[in-house]
Amino acid sequence: MSDNERNSASVRTVLVAGGANLGVAIAKAVAGLASGSAAMLSEAAHSVADTTTEVLLFIALRRGSRPADDRHPFGYGKESYVWALMASVFLFVGGAGFSVARGISTIRSGQHTGDYLASYLVLVAAFVLEGTSLIRAVRQVRGEARRSRTTPRRFLRLTGDTTVRAVVMEDSAALPGLLFAAVGLALSQITGNELWDGLASITIGLLLLVVATLLARTNISLLVGRAVPRRIHTEIHDELAGVPTVERVDTLLTMQLGPDDILVAAKLDFADHASAAEVEAAATEAERRLTARYPAIRYVFLDPTRGGVPPRRDSAP
Repeated sequence: MSDNERNSASVRTVLVAGGANLGVAIAKAVAGLASGSAAMLSEAAHSVADTTTEVLLFIALRRGSRPADDRHPFGYGKESYVWALMASVFLFVGGAGFSVARGISTIRSGQHTGDYLASYLVLVAAFVLEGTSLIRAVRQVRGEARRSRTTPRRFLRLTGDTTVRAVVMEDSAALPGLLFAAVGLALSQITGNELWDGLASITIGLLLLVVATLLARTNISLLVGRAVPRRIHTEIHDELAGVPTVERVDTLLTMQLGPDDILVAAKLDFADHASAAEVEAAATEAERRLTARYPAIRYVFLDPTRGGVPPRRDSAP
């Protein structure tokens, strides 16, 4: 799959998730206001936060895919992580903060919840829509994992495409959140005690807090300059070491510049008998091998050196 195809797949995944969240948010808000349920209003806030997050992720995809220019010679890939970080912060404040505050308010006031039927119907519809969005995102993850020769879980943990990771995590959190809301409503209806509705709202908020924190940590790591996964790092090292006239790889540094952009910099110890022409040919061959095996590698910087430097490999996740 080319970078453009991968980007288009990510855009479709984000749009599907955004459309589902927008429709669900409106339905949840109407049901929440009609019933007075804290859990339903928290779920509405959850969907509003998710919808806003999808908008920010869409911006991240568009802004981050711009080509390099004179002022940004390595492209705009890292800008996608800035927008994705903003999305996680909004999820933290707009979703988790509102849900916890609403739950505490309901427990203190003991406000009576009104009609339950509308809330249950909305929760069922939301579960179907959120599940559809999650299936779409999981399919993309599985396809990308197969192409990367790794497991979906590992791909999701180490991928530089934070938009897909965000959609999968948000939808994965949305389904348990809906179940928490349903259980809270049912227990409040059975017992007549709004404590359960308030606790469900707080639980939803804590769930969003965990998701937002995990997403923020990932984007911060990528903004700082994260290396490629260890397996890919090792394969890059082996490719370089297998180039004719290269005796060893003294230093190998990698960086994820964007969802589909990787930088490779290495110090190579060439054979003492290698001529300048042979070193130049070897460097060209090394770059050809790397870009053929990993099309995401956009920049390769090789520094020839001769003996005296102990071999070193940088650490990778």
